[in-house]
Amino acid sequence: MGEKEFSNDEWQKIFDELATNASTYGLPERRTGSAVIGSFNIRKLGSADNRSPESWKFLGQICQQFDLLAIQEAMDNMEGVRRLKQELGDEYNVIVSNTTGVFPGDQGLGERLVYFYNSYTVERGEVISDLTYDRSKVNQIILENLDTIIASKQDFEEKMKEYEAGDRKTKPRFDPNVFLSFIRQPFLASFKIKEIPGTLPYEFMTVNAHLIYGKSKDRWNEFCALMDWLRERVVQKDKSYFPSFILLGDLNLDFDNPEKDYSKMESYMKNIDAGTPDEVKVNFPFLEVHPNQTEQFTSNVKLTQRYDQIGLFFRDDDGKGKGFPTHSERGTMGKDPLGPDFGVFNFTELFSKAVTGKTYKELSGSEQKALVKKYENKVSDHIPLWLRLKLPENEMKRRNTSNEGNN
Repeated sequence: MGEKEFSNDEWQKIFDELATNASTYGLPERRTGSAVIGSFNIRKLGSADNRSPESWKFLGQICQQFDLLAIQEAMDNMEGVRRLKQELGDEYNVIVSNTTGVFPGDQGLGERLVYFYNSYTVERGEVISDLTYDRSKVNQIILENLDTIIASKQDFEEKMKEYEAGDRKTKPRFDPNVFLSFIRQPFLASFKIKEIPGTLPYEFMTVNAHLIYGKSKDRWNEFCALMDWLRERVVQKDKSYFPSFILLGDLNLDFDNPEKDYSKMESYMKNIDAGTPDEVKVNFPFLEVHPNQTEQFTSNVKLTQRYDQIGLFFRDDDGKGKGFPTHSERGTMGKDPLGPDFGVFNFTELFSKAVTGKTYKELSGSEQKALVKKYENKVSDHIPLWLRLKLPENEMKRRNTSNEGNN
């Protein structure tokens, strides 16, 4: 499979280290009374032949730790999805979107968005759909930004004249500099985490998203458009199939300038529910430092970026939030083994320790680069994120049990 991949001996060391110290690297355990929900961009999950048997085995061992897992960057070719399903076994079911990101017949890389879920703990709801802005909304956006669009058109035409005259090497692309539609339509599905005795189920909608990787403004426009849609859907609780939403995906958020970019994101997130009822809550746990960590989690294998995120959008009408953690509860994360909690499975650290005997930070720059080359294409260039939710207690059941004890 190529000299840059792990050797058989290296893979054996990796599997031995994983079997011994999985929790050290953040791989979540499956625990009765809680559910592990995750997001994982698996690079170009397409042909079943473009990964070694060891890579498929490794990916399978990761994905088996999730009750519900959203996967981004699956290709039009479904072989890879089916190969991963084979690794997971019959207890896992799969939902796959249509190809998005390219018009049929046009040049470009289309992708599918995927959900794997454990049928023993998770039940699929009736609603499965793309998430889109309808035509009337797009027309409104065009009207409100018409001057910007016209200016962009004029700039495009000038650059095209230069290109046709041979004064410009690359053919320009028209960029209206406003949000009109998602580069890839987010994939929405309804799920229920099944209750166990003494608990209540979770019922929620999930949104699996892979937003644009381009100019910072384009990324921000898409992100804000998705946030607007989610916020408004939660506000209209009586019209939604399930009133709570979990956003899972590669949002390609730009943190190249961490101090500036984070303050912008923090300010936006703190005001995202402005003008909505007080009970509407928004929580992005990965924008905070975990109580047991000293710095924020990263989600790319080079451990430099935070492209991937998990976001909670829900209502707290009764003051209890149906079990979803609010932003104000961030300090309690990880205190209860059943959750709530969040983290990443840092397989870069696993690979480094198993193969080199050193932590990733202890490697030189050239050593880090050589290590990453061995797996960024054949495993992935992203690492998975996870959120653990504790099943809410059944208050009625608890009170009945308490009353029986007093009789």
